[in-house]
Amino acid sequence: MNMKFRDRTKISYTFLRVVTKLTKIDRKTRYYGTDQPLYEAEIHMIKSIKENEGIHVTGLADMLGVTKGAVSQIIMKLERKGMIIKDTDPHNLSRLILRLTPKGKTAHLHHEKLHQEFDDLFNAALKNATEENKTFLKNFLNSMEENIDFFEKGDHP
Repeated sequence: MNMKFRDRTKISYTFLRVVTKLTKIDRKTRYYGTDQPLYEAEIHMIKSIKENEGIHVTGLADMLGVTKGAVSQIIMKLERKGMIIKDTDPHNLSRLILRLTPKGKTAHLHHEKLHQEFDDLFNAALKNATEENKTFLKNFLNSMEENIDFFEKGDHP
């Protein structure tokens, strides 16, 4: 077997292992500084609400590309967990807007801290990389993301 082929195979398998580990970490249920466990979809809903204060269910569904029913189910869970509240929209009394409670804000803050820790981990791994290597890695990852999008759609050879 050609050495170059084996090296590429090793790199692709290493990449898949890293992606699998990251996925496992991301999907892990965490408390995020609160007394309630939060699933991946719930903490990302909290993030979306925080970043779009006063958004409503339809707006969230449109933004996230999911159904209103899916958003409503997660919203109900987050409401029961004390993470969000629904308020009447002062501009449209027939619509409810979503806001984070103090507990929801705590979860969001801890989630952001987790992302910062990941950024720090990544930056530590790149500490000794040259700018040329960082540029290569950035371009490689962007290319992989684009190729995976095509692969997912079935637009691959």
